[in-house]
Amino acid sequence: MSEMDPIAVVDDEAAAREMIGDYLKLHGFPVVLCEDGRALRRVLAESHPRLVVLDLNMPEEDGLSLIRHIRANGNLPIIMLTATASPIDRVVGLELGADDYLAKPCEMRELLARVRSVLRRSDIRAAPAPDEARNEIRVGTKWLDLDQRLLREEDGTEHPLTASEFSLLKAFAENPRRVLTRERLLDLAQARDAEAFDRAIDVRITRIRRKIEPDPTHPTVIRTVRGAGYVFSPEPK
Repeated sequence: MSEMDPIAVVDDEAAAREMIGDYLKLHGFPVVLCEDGRALRRVLAESHPRLVVLDLNMPEEDGLSLIRHIRANGNLPIIMLTATASPIDRVVGLELGADDYLAKPCEMRELLARVRSVLRRSDIRAAPAPDEARNEIRVGTKWLDLDQRLLREEDGTEHPLTASEFSLLKAFAENPRRVLTRERLLDLAQARDAEAFDRAIDVRITRIRRKIEPDPTHPTVIRTVRGAGYVFSPEPK
């Protein structure tokens, strides 16, 4: 992924698709427009978009199905656009691995700010040279590689993280054994407003637990402190 890779805008409404594309181009982003899931799949097969702006409500193949496809094949950042989609659809989208969401019709300046924010969080620094010490932190059953922004097992097997998952894990790793409120996590992870993201924090922590906990149904690495927030213990108990 590079700054020259395009942002894929997926929306079955031509007017909305073109408006978003024109606005992003105006602010210096190369863009590829996709009228449906089939078009996006062609783009993914032929190129490497930098980010996907994805409408959830489309005929034939909806946005949730496309999120599953994208996550099954990589760690491409995703911003969902939702019009009539229910709150459940938004939560499911986040749980499947989307990085952010925005209600339609949306203010173009806010969408631009979200795009820039997600891209900042998803920029991956170059991997260290073979003789260079890894910058890693123990997180439960795995190691968090701060340079490559992924999880690594003892045998070297790598597991990608979404930008939002990495930001949250890094926030926990930098504040071990301290109770962190949702508001504090939002601030540390540089997420957006607490009111909109309160539930999203819980969804993402559930997703992270599945990746790092010995038993995600009884978490010991990221524990819930009732009425207060969450506390991170690097080693599983």
